[in-house]
Amino acid sequence: MRCKHVGGSAALVVLVTLLAGCPHTLPAYDYSKEPDPRKGGAAFKLGPGDQVAITVWRNSDLTTNATVRPDGIITMPLIGDIRAAGRTPSGLRKEISRRLSGFIKDQVVTVTVAVTNVISYRFTVSGNVARPGLFTSSRYVTVQEAVAMAGGPTRFAEPIKTVIVRQGKGGKTRRIPVNYPFVVSGKSPQMNLVLLRGDVVHVP
Repeated sequence: MRCKHVGGSAALVVLVTLLAGCPHTLPAYDYSKEPDPRKGGAAFKLGPGDQVAITVWRNSDLTTNATVRPDGIITMPLIGDIRAAGRTPSGLRKEISRRLSGFIKDQVVTVTVAVTNVISYRFTVSGNVARPGLFTSSRYVTVQEAVAMAGGPTRFAEPIKTVIVRQGKGGKTRRIPVNYPFVVSGKSPQMNLVLLRGDVVHVP
Protein backbone atom coordinates (compact mmCIF):
# COMPACT_ATOMS: atom_id res chain seq x y z
CA MET A 1 0.00 0.00 0.00
CA ARG A 2 1.29 3.44 -0.90
CA CYS A 3 1.07 5.94 1.94
CA LYS A 4 -0.20 9.40 1.14
CA HIS A 5 -1.78 12.43 2.76
CA VAL A 6 -5.50 13.04 2.31
CA GLY A 7 -6.65 16.63 2.43
CA GLY A 8 -9.58 17.92 4.48
CA SER A 9 -10.71 17.29 8.01
CA ALA A 10 -13.49 15.04 6.71
CA ALA A 11 -10.83 12.59 5.53
CA LEU A 12 -9.27 12.15 8.97
CA VAL A 13 -10.68 8.66 9.44
CA VAL A 14 -9.38 7.61 6.01
CA LEU A 15 -5.94 9.03 6.84
CA VAL A 16 -5.76 7.13 10.10
CA THR A 17 -6.74 3.93 8.30
CA LEU A 18 -4.05 4.43 5.65
CA LEU A 19 -1.38 5.12 8.24
CA ALA A 20 -2.35 2.01 10.18
CA GLY A 21 -1.51 -0.09 7.12
CA CYS A 22 1.53 1.93 6.07
CA PRO A 23 4.82 0.03 6.13
CA HIS A 24 6.56 3.16 7.43
CA THR A 25 4.53 3.16 10.67
CA LEU A 26 6.69 2.23 13.64
CA PRO A 27 5.40 -0.48 16.00
CA ALA A 28 4.00 0.83 19.27
CA TYR A 29 6.49 -0.97 21.50
CA ASP A 30 8.90 0.19 24.20
CA TYR A 31 12.16 -1.38 23.04
CA SER A 32 14.13 0.25 25.86
CA LYS A 33 12.67 -2.24 28.35
CA GLU A 34 14.35 -5.17 26.60
CA PRO A 35 17.72 -6.19 28.08
CA ASP A 36 21.03 -5.78 26.26
CA PRO A 37 23.38 -8.45 27.68
CA ARG A 38 26.38 -6.54 26.28
CA LYS A 39 25.76 -3.62 28.64
CA GLY A 40 25.49 -2.99 32.34
CA GLY A 41 28.15 -5.50 33.34
CA ALA A 42 25.81 -8.47 32.89
CA ALA A 43 27.84 -11.64 33.34
CA PHE A 44 27.50 -14.58 30.97
CA LYS A 45 25.61 -17.53 32.41
CA LEU A 46 26.66 -21.03 31.48
CA GLY A 47 24.35 -23.40 29.64
CA PRO A 48 24.34 -26.94 28.25
CA GLY A 49 27.20 -27.63 25.85
CA ASP A 50 29.46 -24.87 27.15
CA GLN A 51 33.01 -25.94 27.97
CA VAL A 52 35.06 -24.72 30.92
CA ALA A 53 38.63 -25.13 32.12
CA ILE A 54 38.80 -25.47 35.91
CA THR A 55 42.18 -24.94 37.54
CA VAL A 56 42.83 -25.69 41.23
CA TRP A 57 46.10 -24.08 42.30
CA ARG A 58 48.67 -26.57 43.63
CA ASN A 59 46.29 -29.46 42.94
CA SER A 60 46.91 -30.66 39.42
CA ASP A 61 44.88 -33.81 40.03
CA LEU A 62 41.79 -31.66 40.49
CA THR A 63 42.43 -29.44 37.48
CA THR A 64 40.09 -30.49 34.69
CA ASN A 65 38.21 -29.53 31.54
CA ALA A 66 34.46 -30.04 31.66
CA THR A 67 31.45 -29.76 29.37
CA VAL A 68 28.08 -28.77 30.76
CA ARG A 69 25.77 -31.72 30.17
CA PRO A 70 22.18 -31.39 28.87
CA ASP A 71 20.98 -31.66 32.47
CA GLY A 72 23.14 -28.63 33.39
CA ILE A 73 25.68 -30.62 35.42
CA ILE A 74 29.46 -30.94 35.23
CA THR A 75 31.55 -33.56 37.06
CA MET A 76 34.79 -32.82 38.90
CA PRO A 77 37.31 -35.08 40.57
CA LEU A 78 36.80 -35.52 44.31
CA ILE A 79 33.56 -33.55 44.61
CA GLY A 80 31.53 -35.17 41.83
CA ASP A 81 28.53 -33.48 40.22
CA ILE A 82 28.00 -29.71 40.34
CA ARG A 83 25.22 -27.69 38.72
CA ALA A 84 26.81 -25.28 36.27
CA ALA A 85 23.93 -24.22 34.01
CA GLY A 86 22.48 -20.88 35.05
CA ARG A 87 25.61 -19.93 36.98
CA THR A 88 28.18 -17.35 35.97
CA PRO A 89 31.81 -18.53 35.79
CA SER A 90 32.41 -16.54 38.98
CA GLY A 91 29.47 -18.19 40.71
CA LEU A 92 30.67 -21.64 39.66
CA ARG A 93 34.17 -20.84 40.92
CA LYS A 94 32.80 -19.91 44.35
CA GLU A 95 30.73 -23.10 44.57
CA ILE A 96 33.70 -25.28 43.61
CA SER A 97 35.91 -23.51 46.15
CA ARG A 98 33.31 -23.97 48.88
CA ARG A 99 32.91 -27.68 48.22
CA LEU A 100 36.64 -28.35 47.87
CA SER A 101 37.25 -26.63 51.22
CA GLY A 102 35.44 -29.52 52.85
CA PHE A 103 38.14 -31.87 51.56
CA ILE A 104 41.30 -29.74 51.52
CA LYS A 105 41.95 -28.59 55.08
CA ASP A 106 45.64 -27.68 55.04
CA GLN A 107 45.58 -24.79 52.54
CA VAL A 108 43.48 -22.02 51.05
CA VAL A 109 41.69 -23.37 47.99
CA THR A 110 42.30 -21.18 44.92
CA VAL A 111 40.15 -21.97 41.89
CA THR A 112 39.84 -20.36 38.47
CA VAL A 113 37.10 -21.08 35.94
CA ALA A 114 37.62 -20.07 32.30
CA VAL A 115 35.01 -20.49 29.57
CA THR A 116 36.79 -22.12 26.64
CA ASN A 117 33.88 -22.68 24.25
CA VAL A 118 30.34 -21.28 24.08
CA ILE A 119 27.70 -23.59 22.64
CA SER A 120 24.59 -22.70 24.65
CA TYR A 121 23.91 -19.32 23.01
CA ARG A 122 21.34 -20.54 20.50
CA PHE A 123 18.49 -18.84 18.67
CA THR A 124 16.11 -19.76 15.85
CA VAL A 125 15.30 -17.89 12.64
CA SER A 126 12.07 -19.14 11.05
CA GLY A 127 9.61 -18.23 8.32
CA ASN A 128 10.37 -16.83 4.87
CA VAL A 129 14.15 -16.70 5.01
CA ALA A 130 16.60 -18.48 2.73
CA ARG A 131 18.00 -20.84 5.38
CA PRO A 132 15.69 -21.12 8.41
CA GLY A 133 16.99 -23.08 11.36
CA LEU A 134 18.69 -23.17 14.73
CA PHE A 135 21.86 -21.08 15.02
CA THR A 136 24.60 -20.71 17.59
CA SER A 137 27.28 -18.08 18.06
CA SER A 138 30.24 -17.43 20.31
CA ARG A 139 29.17 -13.77 20.60
CA TYR A 140 25.90 -11.91 21.00
CA VAL A 141 23.93 -11.42 17.77
CA THR A 142 21.44 -8.71 16.79
CA VAL A 143 18.19 -9.20 14.87
CA GLN A 144 19.79 -7.92 11.66
CA GLU A 145 22.77 -10.24 12.05
CA ALA A 146 20.53 -13.24 12.79
CA VAL A 147 18.40 -12.72 9.68
CA ALA A 148 21.60 -12.28 7.61
CA MET A 149 22.93 -15.57 9.02
CA ALA A 150 19.72 -17.19 7.75
CA GLY A 151 20.34 -15.83 4.26
CA GLY A 152 17.94 -12.89 4.49
CA PRO A 153 14.22 -12.65 3.68
CA THR A 154 12.93 -14.40 0.57
CA ARG A 155 10.93 -12.60 -2.12
CA PHE A 156 7.76 -14.00 -0.56
CA ALA A 157 8.50 -12.50 2.87
CA GLU A 158 6.79 -9.61 4.63
CA PRO A 159 9.80 -8.37 6.63
CA ILE A 160 7.90 -5.38 8.05
CA LYS A 161 5.97 -7.95 10.14
CA THR A 162 9.06 -9.62 11.64
CA VAL A 163 8.69 -10.57 15.31
CA ILE A 164 10.96 -11.80 18.08
CA VAL A 165 9.30 -14.49 20.20
CA ARG A 166 10.89 -14.33 23.62
CA GLN A 167 10.24 -16.20 26.84
CA GLY A 168 10.31 -14.16 30.01
CA LYS A 169 10.18 -15.08 33.67
CA GLY A 170 7.74 -17.82 34.53
CA GLY A 171 7.77 -19.06 30.93
CA LYS A 172 5.51 -16.24 29.76
CA THR A 173 6.00 -15.59 26.04
CA ARG A 174 5.95 -12.15 24.46
CA ARG A 175 6.07 -11.10 20.82
CA ILE A 176 8.30 -8.13 19.99
CA PRO A 177 7.43 -6.46 16.66
CA VAL A 178 10.32 -5.51 14.37
CA ASN A 179 10.02 -3.49 11.17
CA TYR A 180 12.98 -5.20 9.55
CA PRO A 181 13.39 -2.79 6.58
CA PHE A 182 13.70 0.07 9.07
CA VAL A 183 16.38 -1.89 10.95
CA VAL A 184 18.38 -2.51 7.78
CA SER A 185 18.10 1.12 6.67
CA GLY A 186 19.30 2.34 10.07
CA LYS A 187 16.17 4.44 10.58
CA SER A 188 15.17 2.61 13.76
CA PRO A 189 18.26 1.20 15.48
CA GLN A 190 16.28 0.69 18.70
CA MET A 191 14.52 -2.25 17.01
CA ASN A 192 17.81 -4.01 16.26
CA LEU A 193 17.72 -5.83 19.59
CA VAL A 194 20.39 -8.21 20.81
CA LEU A 195 18.98 -11.72 20.85
CA LEU A 196 18.84 -13.64 24.09
CA ARG A 197 19.41 -17.37 24.45
CA GLY A 198 16.36 -19.21 23.13
CA ASP A 199 14.87 -16.32 21.11
CA VAL A 200 12.98 -17.03 17.89
CA VAL A 201 13.08 -14.49 15.06
CA HIS A 202 10.13 -15.08 12.73
CA VAL A 203 9.92 -13.47 9.30
CA PRO A 204 6.39 -14.03 7.90
